[in-house]
Amino acid sequence: MKSTSKIPQATTKRLPLYYRFILKFAEDGQERISSKELSEAMNIDSATIRRDFSYFGALGKKGYGYEVQYLLTVFRSVLDQDERMNVAIIGVGNLGSALLKYNFQKNHNMKIVAAFDTSGTKEGKYINDIPVFPPELLEEKFLEYKAELPVLTIPARSAQQMADRLVAMGVKGILNFAPVTLHVPDDVRVHTIDLTVELQTLSYFMRNDER
Repeated sequence: MKSTSKIPQATTKRLPLYYRFILKFAEDGQERISSKELSEAMNIDSATIRRDFSYFGALGKKGYGYEVQYLLTVFRSVLDQDERMNVAIIGVGNLGSALLKYNFQKNHNMKIVAAFDTSGTKEGKYINDIPVFPPELLEEKFLEYKAELPVLTIPARSAQQMADRLVAMGVKGILNFAPVTLHVPDDVRVHTIDLTVELQTLSYFMRNDER
């Protein structure tokens, strides 16, 4: 198997989707699957699927397809599906509250263990069995609950300051929903999801397709 550090970013973003669909095929009792079947289920070109899979060695055979259980084993290993990632939500507004209620129900290796918001209490105000603490307890409770991945759902004006605190704590990755570019050291990875940009992009393609 090739080093995952050399796999294109576009491919790595599709890996969780592959795992989800392959798991569904396994749950339906299917033992073997072709790239064409995956292509039709996922609406991804079959050539793209074959190219993505090639980064992980010879996963299938021409004319035979792929063994579903073997694919699950490979992608579970790549995605560390056997190791749980503890998540902390920072900012419990509308989006943060929605994430707390959802709590990765379909992803058993991710779990929100704590949240931080100005409405939180020192004892932990519970939402969907998840304690919400005030921001001043971030350093203490983040460590206590063994959180690893922070999700920022706070206003843009507060995001950089919070990111600085997280970096100082040794966090290596941040999922950022605040509409602002965060400045962090090179060894810290930030994924920013700007819903406005995503909607505008989708709107453009919808209108473009209509033409």
